[in-house]
Amino acid sequence: QVQLQESGPGLVKPSQTLSLTCTVSGGSITTNYYYWSWIRQPPGKGLEWMGAIAYSGRTYYRPFLKSRTSISSDTSKNQFTLQLTSVTPEDTAVYYCARASGLAEEYSYWGQGTQVTVSS
Repeated sequence: QVQLQESGPGLVKPSQTLSLTCTVSGGSITTNYYYWSWIRQPPGKGLEWMGAIAYSGRTYYRPFLKSRTSISSDTSKNQFTLQLTSVTPEDTAVYYCARASGLAEEYSYWGQGTQVTVSS
């Protein structure tokens, strides 16, 4: 059974960098042909895909966020991370990591989500 767990600070100050880690158990992040995504849900809004890292290490980003977003992985720890720079209160959301078998495929596994609030 694959499990994903997000971790990181729950409170970030405006203009700082938000960093979250997703720890995966029950399966390797380098297994063909899975894609590991970061998704967020701002209060009162729908889910927003932010980006993904593939089993190969290739990364994909939502164009609107690309200039502020970086996704990387640590295969030795079976983790992948999200960094979002220059955050504003509009980045306040529940952040999820998830796995799919393709960029356009449904997510088969989700983390429980972690609340991140951007506030001074």
